Amino acid sequence: MIVKYNISRLDYVLSLFGMTRGELLNKINEGHKNILSEKDVFTPNIDLSLLRRIDKVFKKGVNFYLDPVNIEKSNGASIFFRKQVFAEKPNFGAREVINRYEDLKFSLSAISDMSNVRIVRRLKMFSLKDDPKEVVSIVRPLLYPAFSSRLRDFLKSLIGRLAEYNVLVFEFIETWNKKDRANIDGLFLNPNIIVLKRTEHYRREIFTLAHELGHYLINSEEIDSLDDDKIFLDKSKIEKWCNDFAFFFLVGDLSSNLDTLTKACETNDYHHTEVECISNKTNLSKLAIFTRLLSLGKISRMDYTKVRDDILESIQRFEDDKKEKYKESDSKGGSAPRPILSPLFISTLQNAFYSGVINEYEFCNTLKISAKELDRYLL
Repeated sequence: MIVKYNISRLDYVLSLFGMTRGELLNKINEGHKNILSEKDVFTPNIDLSLLRRIDKVFKKGVNFYLDPVNIEKSNGASIFFRKQVFAEKPNFGAREVINRYEDLKFSLSAISDMSNVRIVRRLKMFSLKDDPKEVVSIVRPLLYPAFSSRLRDFLKSLIGRLAEYNVLVFEFIETWNKKDRANIDGLFLNPNIIVLKRTEHYRREIFTLAHELGHYLINSEEIDSLDDDKIFLDKSKIEKWCNDFAFFFLVGDLSSNLDTLTKACETNDYHHTEVECISNKTNLSKLAIFTRLLSLGKISRMDYTKVRDDILESIQRFEDDKKEKYKESDSKGGSAPRPILSPLFISTLQNAFYSGVINEYEFCNTLKISAKELDRYLL
């Protein structure tokens, strides 16, 4: 079946994903014997099956390309039009994730307006001139949940507290065998959306959330990849501010315990006991704490490298074991893990449903739940 489509819309999507026409051709030709040329794809009249093949790359829906209305590359349309340089250059997988949540942001904004619900900022806006430690003293009493050493429970509680102050947090989950894996850990999209990459290393995800909260507080959109062994080192002013904020937000009063430590070395076993104790009481990773010690001059670069390599090796073994378990679960037809849902996300959709703005199908589809679960989210 031949259909007429809007080529400018495909070019628009290519700009969102940072791709050239040639790169798109390489992607859609991969694994196919019949090689398509630019003339086959960028023509007003195209076979519908080919358009579907193109959309498998971008997942915008075929109707997106059939719409004759052109889209302007405005600052309000995408973070990729507002910013050119990011803390982490996003790869294709990351752009896919970012585009998905930008679409969701616009969708939620529209249904909120139609439901006569206005989500306003409840937290004060700060700037780089403000001391992150002082900012923590203001916002931590408002946002820090009851402490739990059960990491996922703590993360869920923190997401819930942020929802109370109209900050939306989303998790995205990538399967172990995903081809284009995102090279980012988190991002902040103006005005109030934080997106986190689900990781089994929950302490890293918790730190990422606190870091992106820092971006929200100074209203600085960003895309981040946060390596535990680099978070306090060689960063821009904005990244350093957000990392310091995240550290003080999570460590609380125990920051003084680090200040009183002598220089870590082999003689005192690099303060492993003390570091583990602080980690268990704050949900900061041990590597993040050792990196903080390095930035404070309380461990030499050589000793830090030794400790870091040991910790990273242990983390890698843990992640490899998890990957094998996921492979085994997939082979047995196990269900995919589910993201933590922000109470603000759920309440926004509930208001839209009760107002008649969305129906049951749209409610379930947006939350990624089955119809059998509907009552649990509407009662």
